[in-house]
Amino acid sequence: MVNATEPRLYCVPRPADTSRTTASPPDGAPPGPWTIASAYRWCERMVSSHYENFPVASRFLPSHLRPHVAAIYAFARTADDFADEPRFEGRRTEALDAWEQLLEDCYHHDVGHPVFVALRDTVRRHNIPIGPLKALLTAFRMDQTKHRYATFSELVHYCEHSANPVGQLVLYVHDHREPDLHRFSNEICSALQIANFLQDLSVDIPRGRVYIPEEDLVHFGVGHEDLLSQRMNEEIRELVRFEVSRVRSMFHKGYPLVRRVSPGLSMELEATWRGGMAILDRIESLNFATLNERPTLERTDFANIAVRSLFSFGRRLLRGEA
Repeated sequence: MVNATEPRLYCVPRPADTSRTTASPPDGAPPGPWTIASAYRWCERMVSSHYENFPVASRFLPSHLRPHVAAIYAFARTADDFADEPRFEGRRTEALDAWEQLLEDCYHHDVGHPVFVALRDTVRRHNIPIGPLKALLTAFRMDQTKHRYATFSELVHYCEHSANPVGQLVLYVHDHREPDLHRFSNEICSALQIANFLQDLSVDIPRGRVYIPEEDLVHFGVGHEDLLSQRMNEEIRELVRFEVSRVRSMFHKGYPLVRRVSPGLSMELEATWRGGMAILDRIESLNFATLNERPTLERTDFANIAVRSLFSFGRRLLRGEA
């Protein structure tokens, strides 16, 4: 797990190692030449073309930081596609290995791929260590082999690689390196990840992925055959109710982060926090029956999240807390 006290790794330019060939891009990105500006535009288009439950590089952020968040998102989103998208079936490990090689290369010399042209500029400008980026790739590799979790602690360990590095990277972009802020961020990011798991039960379980800890299944008397049947019963309903309650607690533990970061990031985090809580509200509104239906947020939900985030920020501003 990467934390805010990790030593800084500067991207010092060096001549390309002629003994090692830079990995070929595994995602079919068009060849260059790419300028830094055009590479950032590529990443920003990726942000705008993918649905997420939370805002990515939104207008809440200062304009000069949005491209950097987009570069990080493009790196992670592409790697996630390698792990999940059907078109990469049979070559997922190869694609992730090539992506990691490109990541390592970009920390030492120019790489002619738009994501890494932009990412190299981002990590150099904000002195971002490679650890959180590599942790994400570890999580995507875990996705290939690990589909059940014995305990809640084991599930959180997965989140430490799959979700928490994203928050750490965003904090680095905003020059927040304080350990306590990173701890709050980890609570929010793990909560977002697990909220997404609860949202996706009807999708993940038929695919053999069970992100509810085995210890909780035993406690509530729910068997895997009950989950696979996708027939709701009171035991499953109480199980999901319990998981939702625990994730709400995680969100609340992480909320102090919203009040302690720079104003633009504060508004972004407020919206992200409210987006995660809105997913839990939507699950509750379905009486926790997410085995049968995948709850999603609509345009009106996002508008409401934005308005409430602005209102909350305005109140903090008036109180001198922002």
